Amino acid sequence: MKESIQMSENRIVFATGNAGKMKEIRLILADLGMEILSMKEAGADPVIVENGKTFGENAEIKARAVWAETGGIVLADDSGLVVDCLGGEPGIYSARYMGEDTSYEIKNQTIISRVNEAPGDDRSARFVCNIAAVLPDGRVLHTEETMEGNHRREGRRKRRLWIRSNPVFTGVRSDQCRDYRGTEKQDQPSRKSA
Repeated sequence: MKESIQMSENRIVFATGNAGKMKEIRLILADLGMEILSMKEAGADPVIVENGKTFGENAEIKARAVWAETGGIVLADDSGLVVDCLGGEPGIYSARYMGEDTSYEIKNQTIISRVNEAPGDDRSARFVCNIAAVLPDGRVLHTEETMEGNHRREGRRKRRLWIRSNPVFTGVRSDQCRDYRGTEKQDQPSRKSA
């Protein structure tokens, strides 16, 4: 653990460098009255190799890597789209599907084409999100939520695989969505709000 980092009991570090994700996490955790820091803001810069076989394993790998540098409470997530007719792809590889440098427009179109070419009519899919929390004493807690839905036969908008205005996925049940922003309507919920 780095000696220069002083983590207090009222701070949570989230193992990400993604500014958009941090904005969303801060909204979700706003009622805790705690300071929510990205790993960069906490001074952590670990080498993270996501080589787990499940969303939970990958979330824990990220959380433990950051915790080793910061101590305190560290949260990390791993999430992705699981399409049944594609044997569960892209699954834990959603962010790295077809390579990290491939645009989301190309990734989405490829998934749509593969789904349309798949035999049968089953287009069931789900978003899975696992959050791992490493506590100050090193214990790890997990929570995992799933949002069931269907894969679209046609895409819309040029967006990432898993954000609010999702181009390739339609959730089945609106009661699975929680509006953490306090707005009257949240038409396309984020996977984090599931």
